[in-house]
Amino acid sequence: MSTIDSGTALDSLRWQQETITEAEDSNGMLTQEDFFSLLTAELAHQDPTKPTDNNEMISQMTAFSTTDGVQQLNDKFTQFATSMSSSQALQASSLVGRSVLVDDNTFGMTEGDSVNGKIESDTAASNVNIYVENTAGEIIQTVAVGSMAAGETGFTWNGLDGNGVPAPTGAYRFRVAGLVDGQASELHSMTYRKVDSVTLSGAGGNIVLNLNGGSSMALQDVVEVSEG
Repeated sequence: MSTIDSGTALDSLRWQQETITEAEDSNGMLTQEDFFSLLTAELAHQDPTKPTDNNEMISQMTAFSTTDGVQQLNDKFTQFATSMSSSQALQASSLVGRSVLVDDNTFGMTEGDSVNGKIESDTAASNVNIYVENTAGEIIQTVAVGSMAAGETGFTWNGLDGNGVPAPTGAYRFRVAGLVDGQASELHSMTYRKVDSVTLSGAGGNIVLNLNGGSSMALQDVVEVSEG
Protein backbone atom coordinates (compact mmCIF):
# COMPACT_ATOMS: atom_id res chain seq x y z
CA MET A 1 0.00 0.00 0.00
CA SER A 2 1.36 3.36 -0.99
CA THR A 3 1.27 6.25 1.39
CA ILE A 4 0.82 9.98 0.78
CA ASP A 5 3.00 12.40 2.57
CA SER A 6 0.53 14.99 3.84
CA GLY A 7 3.25 17.61 4.11
CA THR A 8 4.22 17.15 0.46
CA ALA A 9 0.57 17.25 -0.66
CA LEU A 10 -0.11 20.47 1.22
CA ASP A 11 3.06 22.01 -0.16
CA SER A 12 1.98 21.17 -3.72
CA LEU A 13 -1.43 22.84 -3.25
CA ARG A 14 -1.54 26.58 -3.28
CA TRP A 15 -4.66 28.80 -2.98
CA GLN A 16 -4.47 32.16 -4.67
CA GLN A 17 -7.16 34.82 -4.42
CA GLU A 18 -8.32 36.03 -7.82
CA THR A 19 -7.78 39.72 -8.26
CA ILE A 20 -9.75 41.92 -10.56
CA THR A 21 -8.04 45.06 -11.69
CA GLU A 22 -10.03 48.11 -12.66
CA ALA A 23 -8.82 50.25 -15.50
CA GLU A 24 -7.18 53.43 -14.37
CA ASP A 25 -9.34 56.54 -14.50
CA SER A 26 -12.47 54.44 -15.18
CA ASN A 27 -14.30 55.89 -12.16
CA GLY A 28 -16.49 52.80 -12.20
CA MET A 29 -18.28 53.97 -15.36
CA LEU A 30 -19.18 51.72 -18.28
CA THR A 31 -17.49 52.55 -21.54
CA GLN A 32 -18.84 51.88 -25.01
CA GLU A 33 -16.62 48.79 -25.18
CA ASP A 34 -18.08 47.51 -21.88
CA PHE A 35 -21.59 48.03 -23.18
CA PHE A 36 -21.04 46.00 -26.35
CA SER A 37 -19.34 43.26 -24.33
CA LEU A 38 -22.41 43.00 -22.09
CA LEU A 39 -24.70 43.07 -25.11
CA THR A 40 -22.74 40.26 -26.77
CA ALA A 41 -22.90 38.19 -23.56
CA GLU A 42 -26.64 38.83 -23.32
CA LEU A 43 -27.19 37.58 -26.89
CA ALA A 44 -24.96 34.55 -26.35
CA HIS A 45 -26.83 33.43 -23.21
CA GLN A 46 -30.37 34.37 -24.18
CA ASP A 47 -33.16 31.80 -23.90
CA PRO A 48 -33.67 30.32 -27.41
CA THR A 49 -37.41 30.08 -26.71
CA LYS A 50 -37.57 33.76 -25.72
CA PRO A 51 -35.00 35.60 -27.84
CA THR A 52 -34.25 39.22 -27.15
CA ASP A 53 -36.71 41.54 -28.83
CA ASN A 54 -35.04 43.42 -31.68
CA ASN A 55 -36.80 46.68 -30.81
CA GLU A 56 -35.64 46.43 -27.20
CA MET A 57 -32.06 45.74 -28.27
CA ILE A 58 -32.10 48.68 -30.70
CA SER A 59 -33.57 50.87 -27.98
CA GLN A 60 -30.73 49.93 -25.60
CA MET A 61 -28.11 50.62 -28.24
CA THR A 62 -29.69 53.95 -29.16
CA ALA A 63 -29.96 55.06 -25.53
CA PHE A 64 -26.32 54.24 -24.84
CA SER A 65 -25.15 55.78 -28.08
CA THR A 66 -27.07 58.98 -27.31
CA THR A 67 -25.67 59.20 -23.77
CA ASP A 68 -22.16 58.54 -24.99
CA GLY A 69 -22.56 61.12 -27.76
CA VAL A 70 -23.83 63.77 -25.36
CA GLN A 71 -20.89 63.13 -23.01
CA GLN A 72 -18.43 63.49 -25.88
CA LEU A 73 -20.20 66.66 -27.01
CA ASN A 74 -19.96 68.12 -23.49
CA ASP A 75 -16.25 67.31 -23.40
CA LYS A 76 -15.74 69.03 -26.75
CA PHE A 77 -17.65 72.12 -25.60
CA THR A 78 -15.54 72.27 -22.42
CA GLN A 79 -12.37 72.12 -24.50
CA PHE A 80 -13.78 74.75 -26.86
CA ALA A 81 -14.73 77.09 -23.99
CA THR A 82 -11.25 76.76 -22.47
CA SER A 83 -9.66 77.49 -25.83
CA MET A 84 -11.91 80.52 -26.36
CA SER A 85 -11.11 81.92 -22.90
CA SER A 86 -7.38 81.58 -23.56
CA SER A 87 -7.78 83.22 -26.98
CA GLN A 88 -9.80 86.11 -25.52
CA ALA A 89 -7.24 86.63 -22.76
CA LEU A 90 -4.46 86.74 -25.36
CA GLN A 91 -6.39 89.27 -27.46
CA ALA A 92 -7.28 91.36 -24.40
CA SER A 93 -3.59 91.51 -23.41
CA SER A 94 -3.00 93.59 -26.55
CA LEU A 95 -5.09 96.35 -24.92
CA VAL A 96 -2.47 96.97 -22.22
CA GLY A 97 -1.13 100.50 -22.66
CA ARG A 98 -4.03 101.53 -24.89
CA SER A 99 -7.10 103.60 -24.02
CA VAL A 100 -10.66 102.28 -23.89
CA LEU A 101 -13.84 104.33 -23.85
CA VAL A 102 -15.79 103.70 -20.65
CA ASP A 103 -19.46 104.57 -20.17
CA ASP A 104 -18.63 106.47 -16.98
CA ASN A 105 -17.91 110.13 -16.23
CA THR A 106 -15.70 109.45 -13.20
CA PHE A 107 -12.00 108.68 -13.54
CA GLY A 108 -8.67 108.56 -11.76
CA MET A 109 -5.86 110.79 -13.00
CA THR A 110 -2.16 111.20 -12.29
CA GLU A 111 -0.81 114.74 -11.99
CA GLY A 112 0.47 115.96 -15.35
CA ASP A 113 -1.83 113.71 -17.40
CA SER A 114 -4.56 114.82 -19.78
CA VAL A 115 -7.94 113.10 -20.13
CA ASN A 116 -10.02 112.50 -23.25
CA GLY A 117 -13.75 111.96 -23.34
CA LYS A 118 -16.91 112.08 -25.40
CA ILE A 119 -20.22 113.89 -25.02
CA GLU A 120 -23.30 112.09 -26.30
CA SER A 121 -26.60 113.79 -27.15
CA ASP A 122 -29.65 112.68 -29.15
CA THR A 123 -30.34 116.26 -30.23
CA ALA A 124 -28.31 119.37 -30.97
CA ALA A 125 -27.26 121.44 -27.96
CA SER A 126 -25.89 124.93 -27.39
CA ASN A 127 -23.93 126.73 -24.69
CA VAL A 128 -22.35 123.40 -23.70
CA ASN A 129 -19.77 123.46 -20.90
CA ILE A 130 -17.73 120.69 -19.31
CA TYR A 131 -17.23 121.08 -15.57
CA VAL A 132 -14.33 119.18 -14.02
CA GLU A 133 -15.12 118.39 -10.38
CA ASN A 134 -13.07 116.80 -7.61
CA THR A 135 -14.37 114.28 -5.07
CA ALA A 136 -15.73 117.12 -2.91
CA GLY A 137 -17.88 118.31 -5.80
CA GLU A 138 -15.82 121.49 -6.28
CA ILE A 139 -15.44 122.79 -9.84
CA ILE A 140 -11.71 123.07 -10.54
CA GLN A 141 -11.93 123.77 -14.27
CA THR A 142 -14.52 124.69 -16.89
CA VAL A 143 -14.06 123.71 -20.53
CA ALA A 144 -16.27 125.62 -22.97
CA VAL A 145 -17.58 123.53 -25.86
CA GLY A 146 -20.22 125.87 -27.31
CA SER A 147 -22.67 124.36 -29.76
CA MET A 148 -22.70 120.71 -30.81
CA ALA A 149 -24.71 118.66 -33.24
CA ALA A 150 -26.66 115.54 -32.35
CA GLY A 151 -24.44 112.50 -31.83
CA GLU A 152 -20.99 112.28 -30.23
CA THR A 153 -18.45 115.05 -29.72
CA GLY A 154 -14.93 114.39 -28.47
CA PHE A 155 -13.08 116.62 -26.02
CA THR A 156 -9.82 116.82 -24.03
CA TRP A 157 -9.07 118.20 -20.59
CA ASN A 158 -5.41 119.15 -20.31
CA GLY A 159 -5.27 118.31 -16.61
CA LEU A 160 -4.89 121.93 -15.47
CA ASP A 161 -7.13 123.68 -12.97
CA GLY A 162 -8.60 127.17 -13.39
CA ASN A 163 -5.30 128.78 -12.38
CA GLY A 164 -3.30 126.86 -14.96
CA VAL A 165 -1.76 124.60 -12.32
CA PRO A 166 -1.66 120.78 -12.87
CA ALA A 167 -4.45 119.14 -10.87
CA PRO A 168 -3.10 116.76 -8.20
CA THR A 169 -3.32 113.00 -8.57
CA GLY A 170 -6.76 111.77 -7.55
CA ALA A 171 -10.31 111.03 -8.63
CA TYR A 172 -12.38 113.42 -10.72
CA ARG A 173 -15.61 113.54 -12.70
CA PHE A 174 -16.94 115.34 -15.76
CA ARG A 175 -20.31 117.06 -15.55
CA VAL A 176 -21.60 118.34 -18.88
CA ALA A 177 -24.44 120.85 -19.13
CA GLY A 178 -25.99 122.84 -21.97
CA LEU A 179 -29.20 124.03 -23.58
CA VAL A 180 -31.34 121.49 -25.43
CA ASP A 181 -34.40 122.98 -27.14
CA GLY A 182 -33.86 126.06 -24.99
CA GLN A 183 -33.95 124.06 -21.75
CA ALA A 184 -31.00 123.59 -19.39
CA SER A 185 -30.01 119.93 -19.54
CA GLU A 186 -27.31 117.56 -18.32
CA LEU A 187 -25.62 115.69 -21.18
CA HIS A 188 -24.19 112.20 -21.06
CA SER A 189 -20.39 111.92 -21.03
CA MET A 190 -17.89 109.07 -21.27
CA THR A 191 -14.16 108.92 -20.59
CA TYR A 192 -11.13 107.22 -22.10
CA ARG A 193 -9.07 105.19 -19.62
CA LYS A 194 -5.65 103.60 -19.93
CA VAL A 195 -5.48 99.81 -19.51
CA ASP A 196 -2.75 98.87 -17.02
CA SER A 197 -3.24 95.10 -17.06
CA VAL A 198 -5.66 92.28 -17.89
CA THR A 199 -6.97 89.61 -15.52
CA LEU A 200 -8.64 86.29 -16.35
CA SER A 201 -11.12 86.16 -13.48
CA GLY A 202 -13.22 83.32 -12.03
CA ALA A 203 -14.11 79.82 -13.22
CA GLY A 204 -16.00 81.25 -16.16
CA GLY A 205 -12.90 82.89 -17.49
CA ASN A 206 -14.26 86.45 -17.46
CA ILE A 207 -11.84 89.01 -18.87
CA VAL A 208 -11.32 92.02 -16.58
CA LEU A 209 -9.44 95.15 -17.60
CA ASN A 210 -7.55 96.91 -14.81
CA LEU A 211 -7.64 100.64 -15.57
CA ASN A 212 -5.49 103.53 -14.43
CA GLY A 213 -6.81 105.09 -11.28
CA GLY A 214 -7.36 101.70 -9.63
CA SER A 215 -10.74 100.73 -11.11
CA SER A 216 -11.63 97.68 -13.21
CA MET A 217 -14.21 96.80 -15.83
CA ALA A 218 -15.33 93.76 -17.80
CA LEU A 219 -14.06 93.46 -21.37
CA GLN A 220 -17.60 93.32 -22.75
CA ASP A 221 -18.34 96.75 -21.26
CA VAL A 222 -15.75 98.47 -23.47
CA VAL A 223 -17.46 100.96 -25.81
CA GLU A 224 -14.47 101.77 -27.99
CA VAL A 225 -10.71 101.15 -28.19
CA SER A 226 -8.29 103.98 -28.96
CA GLU A 227 -4.64 103.86 -30.02
CA GLY A 228 -3.54 106.43 -27.41
